Amino acid sequence: MTRRGRGSTGPGRPSSLPPDGYESPAPVRKGIAGSLIVDFHGDDGRRASYDVGELPMPGWHPLLAEAMSRRIGPSGGIRTLAGTKTSWRAIKNWTGFLASTESPPATPDELTRAHVDAFHGRSGTSPQTKYSDMAELKLQFADDRLQSRLPADAGDAFARRLRRPSRGGVGGYSHGELDRLTAAARADTARIARRIRAGELLVRQHRAAPENVEPGQRDLSGVLTTMATTGEVPVSAEFSHRRRRADLASHLFLTWRDLAPLMALLALVTERNGETLKELPAKHRILEDRAVELVVVKRRRGTRKWFDTLTWEIGPKERELHTPGGLYLLLLELTARSREICGSSLAFCIWRNGTAVIGGRGEHFAPFESDLHDGGRIAMSEWAATRPKPVLADPPPTAKTKKNQAEESADTGPTPLKVTFNQIKTSVDARRTKQLGGHLPSSTKSNTAQVLFTNYLKPDEATREWAEEVITEALADAEQTAWDAHAAAVGRRGEPTVITDAESPQQLEDAGLAPQTARELADGGLDTAWTACEDYEHHPETGSTCGDSFLACFHCGNCLVTRTHLPKLLALLDALGVMRERMSEDTWWKRYGPAWVAVRRDILAKFTPAEVDKVRQQPLPDAFLDLVEAPWEQP
Repeated sequence: MTRRGRGSTGPGRPSSLPPDGYESPAPVRKGIAGSLIVDFHGDDGRRASYDVGELPMPGWHPLLAEAMSRRIGPSGGIRTLAGTKTSWRAIKNWTGFLASTESPPATPDELTRAHVDAFHGRSGTSPQTKYSDMAELKLQFADDRLQSRLPADAGDAFARRLRRPSRGGVGGYSHGELDRLTAAARADTARIARRIRAGELLVRQHRAAPENVEPGQRDLSGVLTTMATTGEVPVSAEFSHRRRRADLASHLFLTWRDLAPLMALLALVTERNGETLKELPAKHRILEDRAVELVVVKRRRGTRKWFDTLTWEIGPKERELHTPGGLYLLLLELTARSREICGSSLAFCIWRNGTAVIGGRGEHFAPFESDLHDGGRIAMSEWAATRPKPVLADPPPTAKTKKNQAEESADTGPTPLKVTFNQIKTSVDARRTKQLGGHLPSSTKSNTAQVLFTNYLKPDEATREWAEEVITEALADAEQTAWDAHAAAVGRRGEPTVITDAESPQQLEDAGLAPQTARELADGGLDTAWTACEDYEHHPETGSTCGDSFLACFHCGNCLVTRTHLPKLLALLDALGVMRERMSEDTWWKRYGPAWVAVRRDILAKFTPAEVDKVRQQPLPDAFLDLVEAPWEQP
């Protein structure tokens, strides 16, 4: 097959086919000693081989090899090298456990449910590992052909419902911590760029006219020119110490110690996770000198959904540390020599201090080409703590007195900030979400809205506090709007009459009501849904028979309320609370908000709390809320 890429197929141009006699590789191959080997070829080009013959329980090897091949093969669900390691670890733990039991099942058909239950509940293993192993084995044995080779009760034991252990979410940084971290990463990245650009300038000056180089820089410029030509950092008496060699190499090449501030700044500016940044490609396309287009890897998104095409703004040269495109192009500039020497297609190519085996041009390499694990060499927390001006965390909130705080601060001192890719990603996602007003669909960038909320926003304490503040302000605004609507209606129709200390006709008449109205009110003849109406035939605004909803009674001068109406009013408030849980806040406030505010703040406020509490202790009547809404309008 020779035709590749876009445009290789189309009308009249069929897909490329393999040559005659092509045979696809077997999912499981035999090793030299006859053991079974499963090969993995990931979507990112990484490869691995797993020898099942190294495991105990040889009677299980054919089944496990077939199960493994289905999981990590071309059509399997695992497409990353890290994922294959998880799958392999589960198989190793399974066979190791079976071999340690008193009566090991020599073959799969001897497996019992008791074996599976014991593996799931084994002691001395963390809950997360037990969950991961069981979940992986459940997927490996899910195929019908594999299930048929296990006893039915044992297969059912693998199909159990698993409960994921609770894992504390990773919170982000406060505004101050994020600003301090960004400033530190930007300052150190600027120093790295100035250092390498100064070294490149010496090389150009030495090649153009060595005699024009400043006398104090001539020896260094000669050594750097040789390094630029050969790609090798000299090993001599002067530069025999590893630290001095690293200092010399840093004039032209990135080193391990440069990665912490540079990758921290990349994570802050691009808002991408550490895995994607480690695999940034060198291949890109510049669009009208304004943006750079590149294809990045976004893992764990399912088969054939790994790659995203990004367009990053470049911005002016003096702002290259503030824009994702400008910072990306700076990275390519700083790694250009090492990448040319090692021939990698990745953006991150650095110089490493050689060993007895690695030396010369071999000291240039792409650290994340074969494996994303850096072995702890990108120590961002250590960088933040040991730089000349450490990046410090905010003091923890405490209720101690100022004297105790001062004494504790004197004893422990400020705490350096712990810097991780996860916390940076959480912080920048939370910042973007806040800038967009909390609208999750607009805030998503590299994840779905659900993943963004569950994994990045929900665990962040600062985001939760901000959301609570926003919600509180929104509810206060909604309540004030409802109160203003009530006040405007009362201004047109008059204020309800609330009589708190009268129930009998004489008492009501003494309170200022007409004798006939007092008698009818006491007998319940004027009652409506929740209150009473003094004259429903004459609306305060229209003068005609009232046709308003019963919810409008609370804004009307004809409305009469006595202590006998309290049970109905409290039942109404409870019913409105139930409706609030069943419909959107916006709809609820528009439909019920003015009446709710009028009852809570205008009517009940005229009764004593003791009176209201006494009524609440009694069974409340039906609220009859359906009297004010058509059935088809009920949410």
